[in-house]
Amino acid sequence: MTAKLVQYVVVRKDLLKNMNWPVGAVIAQACHACCAVVHLYYADDNTQEYLKDLDNMHKIVLEVPDEENLRKLESKLEDNKIHHKTWIEQPENFPTCIVLKPYPKEEVQKYFKKLKLYSAE
Repeated sequence: MTAKLVQYVVVRKDLLKNMNWPVGAVIAQACHACCAVVHLYYADDNTQEYLKDLDNMHKIVLEVPDEENLRKLESKLEDNKIHHKTWIEQPENFPTCIVLKPYPKEEVQKYFKKLKLYSAE
């Protein structure tokens, strides 16, 4: 049996709460980043395995409070060579979310243990 593959999506909560972005715009950021990371790591074995069963993809959508915390997570992922895409919204030129390429959950969940599930409330 192969390991359960998961894709972590981490979105800035302040986009919705402090910057008053519409929910749809926030969701679009995550969608952009998901598409981009699959494109960037398309040849990766885990990505190919993940895409074989489109009806059973597993994503975990989490939140960080703000840009500072997103940047800290980005640094931690880079330091540990965890492949991801940080989505930089244009023309504003600021980061909105991070999405990992598909990984076995047990390999990457430690980077996300302290984060809460994303909530639009």
